[in-house]
Amino acid sequence: MGKFVLIYLAVVNLLTFGVYGWDKRRAAKGQRRISERELLLWAVAGGSIGAFFAMRRFRHKTRKKSFRLAFWAIVALQIVGIWFLVWR
Repeated sequence: MGKFVLIYLAVVNLLTFGVYGWDKRRAAKGQRRISERELLLWAVAGGSIGAFFAMRRFRHKTRKKSFRLAFWAIVALQIVGIWFLVWR
C-alpha cells in the first residue's frame, strides 16, 4: 500500500507541475486558460508539492491573493490530515 501511495504522489505532483506550466504558457499566448478551480483540484488530489514548485518556477498565480489563500488552506488541511493518519 505504501509503495502505491508514493507512486501516486510522484505522478500526481509531476502532472500538477505540468498543468500549471501549461496554463502559464497559455496565459502568455493569450489563449483559453485552465480554471483556478481545476488548478486547485490538482493540489487537493495530492499535487500540492508540484503546485508549489510550479508557482515558484513559472511565477504563476503568485500575485492573486485569493488563489494563494485557497492553496495554503489546502496545504494546511493536508498537513492536518497526514498528522492524523500518522499519529492515530
